[in-house]
Amino acid sequence: MEILKLISLFSAALTFIYGFLVFTFIKGWYQLRFVKTIDRIPHTRVSVIVAARDEELNIKRTIEALTSQDYPKVLTEIIFIDDHSTDRTAQIITSYADQGVKLIKLNEDRALNSYKKKAIQTAIGSCSGDLIITTDADCVMGNHWLSAIVGFYEDKDYKMISSPVAYFEEKSFFERLQSLEFLYLIGLGASTIGNKQPSTCNGANLAYEKKTFYEVGGFQGIDDLASGDDELLLHKIAAKYPNQIGFLKNREAIVYTHAKENLRSFIQQRKRWASKSTRYKNKAIIVLGVFVWLFNLSILANFIAGLFFPLLLTVTFYQLLIKMILETLFLWDVTGFAKRQRLLILIPVLNVLHIIYIVYIGIAGNSGKYNWKGRMVR
Repeated sequence: MEILKLISLFSAALTFIYGFLVFTFIKGWYQLRFVKTIDRIPHTRVSVIVAARDEELNIKRTIEALTSQDYPKVLTEIIFIDDHSTDRTAQIITSYADQGVKLIKLNEDRALNSYKKKAIQTAIGSCSGDLIITTDADCVMGNHWLSAIVGFYEDKDYKMISSPVAYFEEKSFFERLQSLEFLYLIGLGASTIGNKQPSTCNGANLAYEKKTFYEVGGFQGIDDLASGDDELLLHKIAAKYPNQIGFLKNREAIVYTHAKENLRSFIQQRKRWASKSTRYKNKAIIVLGVFVWLFNLSILANFIAGLFFPLLLTVTFYQLLIKMILETLFLWDVTGFAKRQRLLILIPVLNVLHIIYIVYIGIAGNSGKYNWKGRMVR
């Protein structure tokens, strides 16, 4: 019985600390002010860079969203880098050459672990913009997207700007669950920026100065890892310019993409995202990740042990209840910002599944290889 009491106390301590962390996330989110797109005459030349591989089914929609931007064409450069596509991706991009869309073919004959970083770096080396804006080849955005980002940049003079990404056009219950979980991740990244402790961002909607990219050495030192063209670069820039990272809390700046259609592709994606945590130099972020993993592990372990010791089932129930309440409080405003509050009805299901997912990905994402774009990488 003494052991059960110790486990209960340890679980309570983990839950209390997790609760404190979620409240800091809520605080960080509210620290960020809503930003309106200002009607002004811009002066910043931007280069929108998109790495693409086998995206013939999605890329036309992305190109048309980019060429429909209301930002001055004379200040806009759109560059696609074809990463050894085996389908019609390159041909589709080329068909938009008369609209100013440029194509670079990545001709890398030696095996790399990070083709995407190589693609982005290649484009930056030849681009003319002062502000680099990256997105993905399966994304769409409203026609005020560029104006919103550049207006925020010219107003605040940040070195890097993280902007929101959301899933849309869900076709199944599984995809709606992903949408809610993904908004949690986006909100988490935004909140850490609001707290002046940036930890995560998404390369599907990221802006940074070209000169700053070179000042921090670009992807040097992180170019051997398949993932991390966003978060690891964020950490490098934040280390040099800790107070010059911004999050654009503006609905017109949201980039939309699709959730994964099946569990296998979802797991591969999340293993890729988790793999970069092994290269975090900011130990506070690593400690935070380990703690969140331990908290979720304690819930799962208490449930399994509770099948033999009923007292621990009670502990599990209270841990789940507190987790659900806290995350609902955090997600209430995040989903409101994205106009997706109806997804909150999925919180009970997501909370249970999320525990299993966190425990598994925490192990699988930091060991072994995974498949990405038809390649086995690490």
